[in-house]
Amino acid sequence: MLLPRAGGRTPPPLAALAQVLRLEQGRRTGLLFPLQKLERYLAPGTDTARFRLFQPGLPALQRAEAFFKSGRDHPIDYVSSAVRMAHAPLLALPEVCFIGRSNVGKSSLIRALFSLSPEVEVRVSKTPGHTKKMNFFKVGKHFTLVDMPGYGYRAPRDFVEMVEAYLQERHNLKRTFMLVDGVVGLQKTDHIAVEMLEEFGIPYVIVLTKIDRASRGLLLKNVLEIQEYVKEKTQGCFPQLFLVSSLEFSGVHLLRCFIAHVTGNLPMVEAS
Repeated sequence: MLLPRAGGRTPPPLAALAQVLRLEQGRRTGLLFPLQKLERYLAPGTDTARFRLFQPGLPALQRAEAFFKSGRDHPIDYVSSAVRMAHAPLLALPEVCFIGRSNVGKSSLIRALFSLSPEVEVRVSKTPGHTKKMNFFKVGKHFTLVDMPGYGYRAPRDFVEMVEAYLQERHNLKRTFMLVDGVVGLQKTDHIAVEMLEEFGIPYVIVLTKIDRASRGLLLKNVLEIQEYVKEKTQGCFPQLFLVSSLEFSGVHLLRCFIAHVTGNLPMVEAS
C-alpha cells in the first residue's frame, strides 16, 4: 500500500535516469530495455517485432521521469482508499491501475516507480495479500494510479465484485497493468484475470516482475510462451511485454515512460 511519508529518504542510485546513463553501454541497455537484452539469445529468424514496439529515445525517458518526481508545483498525493466503487473518489484525470496475484511484487514495483518522490512511501508487506482496498494516488495534474488488491491467495472475499465494478465503471481508466511473476509465468488465476479483461474490453498490458530472480533461459521461455499466448488468445493486450526488476530497476524507466504515454502526457514518443 502507498502512503504519504512525512520525512525524506534518499532514492536508490539507479532510480534516477541520470545515474543509469553513467553505466557502460551494455548494462545501461539491459536496465532500460530488458527485452532487447534477451534478443541476442533468440534462435535465428525469430520475429522480434514484439520486442521493440515501444522503445522510446532518451528525451522521452527524461520527460517521463519528471512526472514521477514530486515537487511544490507537482505533488504526488494519496487521495483515498475504497472497498467498493461507491466509495471511490471521483477523479477526472486519466487513470491506470495495477493488478496481479498476491505476492507478485505489485507494491514493490509501485515503490520503484515512485522512488524519486521522497514524501511518498510504499509499504511492502512480507505477507501476501496485504493490500485489501483500492488505493488511489494523484500524480500532480496529470494522472491517477490505483493500487488494486491482489487476486488468488488471500484475496479479499469481495475481490471479484470490487474489481469487476471498477473495471466496468471507471470511464477514465486508460490502461490496466497486469503483473505476472517472471519466474513462474502465467498461472490459472492469471488466465482468469485475462478472460475478465477481455470480456470487459479493457486495454491492458502484461508486466513480468522479479526478472532478477529468473535464469536467462527460464525468463526467455516464459517471455516467448506469454508472447504466443497474447498473440493467439487476446485482443485487448498490448503485444509487447514489459520486464521489470524492482530490486535492480531494470525496466522501471521504460514503464514510467509507457505510463506517461498511455495517460496522454507523452502523446509523441520518439524511438531510440
